[in-house]
Amino acid sequence: MSYDAIVIGGGIVGMSTAWHLVHAGARTLLVDRKDTGRATDAGAGILSPATNTRDPDPWQRLASLAVEYYPGLIDNLEAEQPGETGFAVCGMMIVAVSDDELEPFDIARRHIFDRRNRRGKPSEEDLGEITSEEARKRFPALADVQGAIYYRNAARVDGRLLTGALRRAAKARGLTVRETGVDGLEMTNDAVTGVITEGETISAGDVVIAGGAWSHAFGLQLGVQIPVEPQRGQIIHLGLPPAADTASWTIVSAVRGHYMVPWPDNRVVVGATRETGSGFDARTTVAGVREVLGEALRVAPGLAAAEIREIRVGLRPYTQDLLPVLGPVPGRKNVWLATGHGPTGLQLGPYSGKLIADLIQGRDLPLSLDAYRITRF
Repeated sequence: MSYDAIVIGGGIVGMSTAWHLVHAGARTLLVDRKDTGRATDAGAGILSPATNTRDPDPWQRLASLAVEYYPGLIDNLEAEQPGETGFAVCGMMIVAVSDDELEPFDIARRHIFDRRNRRGKPSEEDLGEITSEEARKRFPALADVQGAIYYRNAARVDGRLLTGALRRAAKARGLTVRETGVDGLEMTNDAVTGVITEGETISAGDVVIAGGAWSHAFGLQLGVQIPVEPQRGQIIHLGLPPAADTASWTIVSAVRGHYMVPWPDNRVVVGATRETGSGFDARTTVAGVREVLGEALRVAPGLAAAEIREIRVGLRPYTQDLLPVLGPVPGRKNVWLATGHGPTGLQLGPYSGKLIADLIQGRDLPLSLDAYRITRF
């Protein structure tokens, strides 16, 4: 059995890669082990590079293109399959609640507005400061804040729904899916020629490793270190009374880094921990839950009466420089890496999949991948 391409990993990055490959006419196999703790299933899904102050400039360049790509992708998916994509524009606020947050809030404000002025976008009407009263109108559970920045065009996406939509659309175009693991890569000299799964060798012209936090396992066979490790993130889904119109609420990000994402079904998602060194331990912990709920109630005391509907744990594929690993493996042919997106996989992942598919198809890319190649390590 032979394919033009095999994609290892069925999270948002692998699923996007597979969808783009079958769109280009490639006979494609997706091999997905469906690991417990997959980051895609537990992500917050915040799409707002214009308000990001945490990540380096190469991340910002990639994220800006990735978010600009989203509307066209959603249009295509809505035309190709009947299910929900989980995407919506809802706006976002960065807020300072306590006195000790005023200085970092001012630093963030200068950073965000200086970048806006350099780029000439977003407009001042779409990105600017608002009053505490205006902030409360956009998120009624919020405390009285001492500073707030509002970005009108921020969006959210449900990782499970979007991945499901990509999968349905790709299968309709001929994608083959195997829900199993990959035991190893088939190699001939310096070329990867397929994968070995369940004792069977399946040949392919190209192989994409998009296994999230588990991607490093292929490094030994390839003769490289894939410097991706799991970073545990605990995220809690809260349920509010039916009278709460959370569909109209805005995403909130506090200066300290935690967030609250509202959804239409009277639900607010709060999170998240960033537990580097957790290993592949996808457990809920007392300390993690305390951290997430404590920060949520500090920023939004109006959530105190909410019920806890669900706690999710995601093992994010973390890199030390906070950038993904994209591109070919040095010294090897026909094998590509698409991993290391950390806590921003839902923001970057669909576009990363397109970039890898375009590389395989020999197409020109709109940006250099030098900052994201494994050779930087």
